[in-house]
Amino acid sequence: MPRNACRGAPIGVFDSGVGGLSVLREIRTLLPSESLLYIADSGHVPYGEKSPEFIRERCRVLAEFLLAQGAKALVLACNTATVAGVAELRERYPQLPLVGMEPAVKPAAAATTSGVVGVLATTGTLKSAKFAALLDRFASDVRVITQPCPGLVEQIEAGELDSAATRELLQGFVAPLLAEGCDTLILGCTHYPFIKPLLRSLVPDSISLIDTGPAVARQVQRLLADHDLLANGTAQPTQFWSSGEPQALQQVLPLLWGDAAHVRALS
Repeated sequence: MPRNACRGAPIGVFDSGVGGLSVLREIRTLLPSESLLYIADSGHVPYGEKSPEFIRERCRVLAEFLLAQGAKALVLACNTATVAGVAELRERYPQLPLVGMEPAVKPAAAATTSGVVGVLATTGTLKSAKFAALLDRFASDVRVITQPCPGLVEQIEAGELDSAATRELLQGFVAPLLAEGCDTLILGCTHYPFIKPLLRSLVPDSISLIDTGPAVARQVQRLLADHDLLANGTAQPTQFWSSGEPQALQQVLPLLWGDAAHVRALS
């Protein structure tokens, strides 16, 4: 943990792009007194097709930047970044409260009644050893059907949450899962909660949709409490950076975050 960490210090959150805003919203809802920092690494989105080595390097760079801004805790609001980089960051910063993401295999396995669970995720997440280990640990009694979703992150990055093109793309990903009898769908990428209304319109009401944002916010709360770092004052305005075009993030913030904000360039 940074030596100067105090309760009023901010929480640093990063993702390959705008998807982590779904996690940031959950943290804000659960912990309204916490000040937040957010980086969209949009200059390198999507992570799903990048090498693990490249993603680990980006995790190091982004973590160092957030800690230099005084972050008291870090959240890797990206499944692919967590798979590639969280273990190294935990070794590097053993005292730092650090939370990653993982597809919600355990709650999905508990929720299914048909015994068939579908996973919508990036190629990188589905190919990872970490995901395979999750299946081995929690899904031995259920059948898991995985569906990579190339192109979906890019649609969400563009703010196209309900366009005809996004609908057609998503329909193509969901149809095979429904055909296999899935009654529970895991949203295995932090971008995907933003299209939950669209997804809900494409599947029967009986299908459970599960994402990990609320669970991640609760884990942040637990770790901060364990380190006596929960804020008890008034939160500062959330600060945003992008390694891509700041204006692009600025334009979608009202839609995805709920408020307008200035976005600074991350060089």
